Amino acid sequence: HVQLVESGGGSVQAGGSLTLSCAAGRYTYKRNCMGWFRQRPGKDREGVAGISTRYWSTAYADSVKGRFTISRDNAEKTTYLQMDNLAPGDTAKYYCAAGRVPYGEWILTLRFYNYWGQGTQVTVS
Repeated sequence: HVQLVESGGGSVQAGGSLTLSCAAGRYTYKRNCMGWFRQRPGKDREGVAGISTRYWSTAYADSVKGRFTISRDNAEKTTYLQMDNLAPGDTAKYYCAAGRVPYGEWILTLRFYNYWGQGTQVTVS
């Protein structure tokens, strides 16, 4: 069973920054792709940023490219999401997820992620 615990959410003014962290529990962390997803009020859950196990390649939603950066520390079993130049449209509950994404598939394909954290709220005003 994969345990994922997010932290680092909060409230920030537009233009500010936050860093989210996702700590994984007992599991072969390095085998999984890690992703950050978010769910905005009244919207479906959407992929924000993902990082693979193969060559640590990354993928970002168009809406966050150039502003968000995902990274992972396999030794610490922790995934990070650095969020800069935040905008009110980024207000959402952010979820960390782990899953095996087949080679050639887009890293942020939701259906491949079967382990989820409880989420952390990010509010931008």
